[in-house]
Amino acid sequence: MQKILGYMRKAIQEFDLISDGDSIAVGVSGGKDSLVLLKGLILLKRFIGIDYKIVGVTLDPMFGGIAGDYSSVADMCQEADTEYHLIETHIGEIVFDVRKEEHPCSLCARMRRGALHDAAKKYGCNKVALGHHFDDAVETFIMNLFTEGRIGCFSPKSYLSRKDLTLIRPLVLAPEKEIRKAALKNELGVVKSKCPADGFTNRQKTKEFLADMERQDRGFTERIFGAMRRGNIDGWGGLSFGNCKKSNIK
Repeated sequence: MQKILGYMRKAIQEFDLISDGDSIAVGVSGGKDSLVLLKGLILLKRFIGIDYKIVGVTLDPMFGGIAGDYSSVADMCQEADTEYHLIETHIGEIVFDVRKEEHPCSLCARMRRGALHDAAKKYGCNKVALGHHFDDAVETFIMNLFTEGRIGCFSPKSYLSRKDLTLIRPLVLAPEKEIRKAALKNELGVVKSKCPADGFTNRQKTKEFLADMERQDRGFTERIFGAMRRGNIDGWGGLSFGNCKKSNIK
């Protein structure tokens, strides 16, 4: 986890993600990204010199009406003496059975986001930590450019005025390959996604496009990320540009 902790510490300092007294709701889907994020925040708390509280939150989409097995997440939190909440939802049923969405990711993301924000407020948190990493950022930038015809990305840190919550993404400087290595080496109990759309999304296509371009032209992804940083796209320039983006997301 040493490399991951280095990436996280740099992001926390560069984007001013965590302060003394913060209570952070960590969205834990059970995937490798969220588990490494949770593990990293638990370990960082011991030496980073910032006093913060962690609250793990898992939203079970209940795909097919069947509850998922998140015992590995509960065990990690119990061993670290960290508060944890597993919330059963009807998101899977609404998206796939009721609405029968042809492109389900957008609605699913909005519903999960709203439920996570509500949970954060319920458990007294002022911040929400998400497991988006370096590759996610570049993929999102590319999808916005080619799908929506706009230049933009999610922010490393953003304030949601209507919820009075701050979203933080401590893994944004960490490459996905390093996160994968950390999850395997630390034997984190990754929960296999049961989403019917898993592996067939626009993000997956974008991931494959970037991988192909990287094979043809090494450094392609890094250069895109560098352009985002130099252009301070949605706060990616860091503290020197004033990165806390205002938002009216409900």
